[in-house]
Amino acid sequence: MWNKLIKDEKGFTGLEAAIVLVAFVVVAAVFSYVMLGAGFYTTQKSQEVVHTGVMQASSSVELSGDLVATGENDTLKDLNLFIQLTSGGSSVDVNKTLIVFSSPTEAPTELTLINSGYSITTKYNGNTDDILDKFEKFELKIPVNTYDIGPNEEFQIEIKPPQGASYTIHRQAPPSIDAIMVLV
Repeated sequence: MWNKLIKDEKGFTGLEAAIVLVAFVVVAAVFSYVMLGAGFYTTQKSQEVVHTGVMQASSSVELSGDLVATGENDTLKDLNLFIQLTSGGSSVDVNKTLIVFSSPTEAPTELTLINSGYSITTKYNGNTDDILDKFEKFELKIPVNTYDIGPNEEFQIEIKPPQGASYTIHRQAPPSIDAIMVLV
């Protein structure tokens, strides 16, 4: 009778099957935890990349109103323009904003507020700092008398804020240059 109990392995195979089943469940749980964690991490990183891309691709500033020019001796003297933030744009430090002026006859020239390449003549709806905030408008004066922009000559102004895409303004001088003109 003792031999019969030792050779009968029916209870032992059921225990083995239970252990294997538990092992499969534990391995599946660990695998699913790792896969879900990797999926959540990838989704978060993708969201950050999209957000950063949108912030860098969209322009932070835009032209508000017309471009007004002053003329003297049949050449443009100064350009006056108003800038404001785009809808949903973040604040822009005008001290770090670069303005590039170019024309077909002149090489691109980089102008900054610090080296007196251009100036802020008026600040509307805001405080006295040089940071363009929501609901503020800055009037910029860009001297162009050294570039000899005459009648019918084209020129381009590119405003490059420290963050975000640049904003390009392409205009042509009128056939007759007056003391004050609106360039459309």
